[in-house]
Amino acid sequence: MMKILFLVFFCSLLLTSCKKNTTEVLLDTYQQRLANVLDINPAETPALTLPIYPGTRLLKQPIPDIRMGLLNAYELRQCGLFQLIAERNSVLGKVQDQTRQLRYELLFLKQLDHCLKVLNNTNTLWPQLKDIYYQKQQQLPQVLWNMVFTGQEWRQQFTLGRQLLEQQQFGGYIENLAAFDYLDTLTTTITSHNLSNALTTLTTSNIDLLLYHQQQIHNTQYLGQLFYSIARVTARLNTVTTQLIRHEQDVICGKNINQQQAQYLRNVFYKYYAKDIQPYLSKLHSQYQQLQPYLASLYTTLAKHHIQPSSMMTVYARYYFQGELQHQFQQATIEHVNYWQRLFKRCNFKVGLQ
Repeated sequence: MMKILFLVFFCSLLLTSCKKNTTEVLLDTYQQRLANVLDINPAETPALTLPIYPGTRLLKQPIPDIRMGLLNAYELRQCGLFQLIAERNSVLGKVQDQTRQLRYELLFLKQLDHCLKVLNNTNTLWPQLKDIYYQKQQQLPQVLWNMVFTGQEWRQQFTLGRQLLEQQQFGGYIENLAAFDYLDTLTTTITSHNLSNALTTLTTSNIDLLLYHQQQIHNTQYLGQLFYSIARVTARLNTVTTQLIRHEQDVICGKNINQQQAQYLRNVFYKYYAKDIQPYLSKLHSQYQQLQPYLASLYTTLAKHHIQPSSMMTVYARYYFQGELQHQFQQATIEHVNYWQRLFKRCNFKVGLQ
């Protein structure tokens, strides 16, 4: 019985692994149909050479640990800081992930700010607390950087996918949009010139949203898939466009001329590109447009605060966050559409299905 179950499971894995990506199938079909009309062989799309996401060692910012002695910390019970420090020094507190580390730092600073206001500045602890507050404040951008770019749930979003997003399956978009919208606001608060005032806008519930968004994106790799999909579609469109242009003059149009070949091309355009591919491209573009400003702002804002990104991260950010990928995608789309506009004009085809 166990052998039969294992065999069924193994066969199901084989079927799953052999299942072709529906978007790749659509693009294959589009290219093949055009090639058939032109009586040529479809050209191979060159392998992608994309900037990859750097390893954690190249990204993580070193942050000196600032600790208070327990005797001094014990005196802070009256302003609510002792319990927070005790939790941080516990066994679980010492192994917390990057998201919980940032949560702790925000809660600590918020409570420490309260302590500085409650304690008399003649208290012997006051100068030490003030110095710790300043040091922790300076470290916040690095702590946020480490969470976003090295924390497991966050960094997996930036790791490139290996296949196109399916036409009807863009899982993770809503979760990522909400998460990076939240981080954009949080970054503005953290890098504020008057952090004490800015911290008053952060409630404990608001800070705890860090854990909520971490959990929401935990099972997705959406951004990496989106980046890969845009790059892959760009390469495939360029390959098809190049072939179409190369044989553009072979397609004869004019009065009293048999335009059957051009009509077949037009039919392929409407059946595959206009019906399915163009809406897919629009969805990629729209979702990237929504997310890109948050990514660019987050990266550039944090990089200004005592952070020197590696050359590898600079290349990655320039390509995916700051517009290079988007520009190449838009250029490929424009050039592809320009070919069809020329054909329609030259052959006097009306726009729309006839």
